[in-house]
Amino acid sequence: MKRTFTPMLAALLLAAAPLAASAAEEKVVYHVNDSSVARVAMNNVNNHLNAAPDAKIVVVTHGKGIDFLLNDAKDDKGEYAPVVSALKAKGVDFRVCNNTLKSRKLDASAVNMEATIVPSGVAEIGKLQSQEGYVYLKP
Repeated sequence: MKRTFTPMLAALLLAAAPLAASAAEEKVVYHVNDSSVARVAMNNVNNHLNAAPDAKIVVVTHGKGIDFLLNDAKDDKGEYAPVVSALKAKGVDFRVCNNTLKSRKLDASAVNMEATIVPSGVAEIGKLQSQEGYVYLKP
């Protein structure tokens, strides 16, 4: 009986695993360390939310990646603020590295009001992945 029970138990556990995984909340951290990909990153986030509206998404920036989250930031397609605000309204959280702000001698007031300042961008990504179960995407 023991031989039959173990394979049946294993089969039952394997069959139940996808159900448990599908019930889990989808949590994704997008890593932006270069503002030249900011527009692409925000398009990716928007497309992600169109496919999975309940996904919890955090965009973490550091280095040159914070530039699109500074006040009055824009590129050849226009200002970033309206796009950031629209994504924020959909539940996206934007985080800016304080180490970058300090190294560039920027005050917190230089950052778009939609963003949160965190002590370290890379540490924030590590925490989200290791402690909060986020998956990592780099546009």
